[in-house]
Amino acid sequence: MLSEFLLAEMNRLGVQDALPLHRQLYEAMRRAMLDGKLAAGERLPSSRDLAQDLGLSRNTVVAAINQLGVEGYLVSRVGSGTYVNDNVPQINSARRARGGLRTLPTLAPARLSRRGEALAGSFCASELEVQPFTPGIADFSAFPLALWQRLQNKHWRMTYPDMLDYATAGGYAPLRRAIADYLRVFRSVQLDADQVIVTSGTQQSLELCARLLADHGDTVWVEDPAYWGAVKAFMATGLHLHPVPVDEQGIRPGASDDAHAPRLIYVTPSHQYPTGSVMSLPRRHQLLQTARTHNAWVLEDDYDSEYRFSGPPISSLEGLDTDGRVLYMGTFSKVLYPGIKLGYLVVPKSLVESFRQAHYDLNRPGQMPLQAALAEFIEMGHFSSALRRARQGYAERRQLLLESLRLLLGDADGPFISGADQGLHLCLRLPPGTDDRALAQRIGQQGLTVRPLSAYCLQRQDLRGLVIGYGYAPLAEIARCGRLLTDTVIRAGASR
Repeated sequence: MLSEFLLAEMNRLGVQDALPLHRQLYEAMRRAMLDGKLAAGERLPSSRDLAQDLGLSRNTVVAAINQLGVEGYLVSRVGSGTYVNDNVPQINSARRARGGLRTLPTLAPARLSRRGEALAGSFCASELEVQPFTPGIADFSAFPLALWQRLQNKHWRMTYPDMLDYATAGGYAPLRRAIADYLRVFRSVQLDADQVIVTSGTQQSLELCARLLADHGDTVWVEDPAYWGAVKAFMATGLHLHPVPVDEQGIRPGASDDAHAPRLIYVTPSHQYPTGSVMSLPRRHQLLQTARTHNAWVLEDDYDSEYRFSGPPISSLEGLDTDGRVLYMGTFSKVLYPGIKLGYLVVPKSLVESFRQAHYDLNRPGQMPLQAALAEFIEMGHFSSALRRARQGYAERRQLLLESLRLLLGDADGPFISGADQGLHLCLRLPPGTDDRALAQRIGQQGLTVRPLSAYCLQRQDLRGLVIGYGYAPLAEIARCGRLLTDTVIRAGASR
């Protein structure tokens, strides 16, 4: 009986989705028509009779019927009643037809594109949970939230209508000036404020560069091992990845690599991710010469250059560029908090207008009140203060972690540490043949998250290690967590 089916379906919807009564009835009647329980051309009971059978108010029933009429499921005939539209399709897997039961053809399962499968099947975001020692995660618990809220509220109160529109000039002008001033002084980047494009972060900067500077199928050189976010950005834009090995001096292209002429070269020269190596000055000049030879663009990701704990700061690769081939990118996520989703891209002067226009057309950038708050945050000195506090806190955590790992070091053929002089992570390099993936899983069972170095490798088979972040680990927990990590590595035999 129709009323019994509708009541059962409404009860299910009410329990599962907590929908209002008129919506429950709408969904139940729609399901009845699609499943064939209300056949095309069939006359519905009157709204009064249906309300009585279902124990509902007539207004509820009328509201559901009216909505179904608007969407074309029902048609009303003056003086005759309300009928199921003849055009309503039935989607039940089997329905009765003259001559017996006719089965609808089985549909092929929906599938991703090959590119989609590759993107979804490697280094998924679900693996990025925040736990002690997770690489790439900064500590945002000390962020001056009350001050930040006051600045945001101030700019929301005084916001002009044009501040609520898209950003057509590459970002909020005072923020671009503040970024330019900072990069000139602290990173030796050669730029004017007009060259700064404010983006939603490094990922958007990479995708913008890939779309504007390369065509589908062009080759991009990437470091091996590589930052997974860059790999995915280039895969998503249809570029061909050519891995180039990294050693203690950074990316090391050879004659065999020259056979794969690059359109783009992506590097993290100040603190290679994930090995932590710093590109030497000769290697930097060699890379710029290689880019000149191949007429290629260099994408410099300076993701955590703010944190250097020993020796003088390393100047940017862009500062050595005399040909206008380097595009420099950075982010505020490592100093402020990840969810701020603001970064910057510095482009050569010849590309400024093209990048501004394409950024507007492709991404419809906005968040102008947020950018205004950040500009004032920087201009008032709060950014420098936050950075100074963060450097001190991370330096203490780094030192405690190094002391915790000391038991693993010393053997000439055993583990050693790379990349500990800068950034928010270090790499514990393990002897060849170590199953670093299984070891990372064992450490995960202790409530810690580290990454196997081999998981970042694209072609290389010779690297084994653990990528360990100390940005998010609480200072009071570093020693305890470090002992747990060390004991697990020793028990696994990876220290021998």
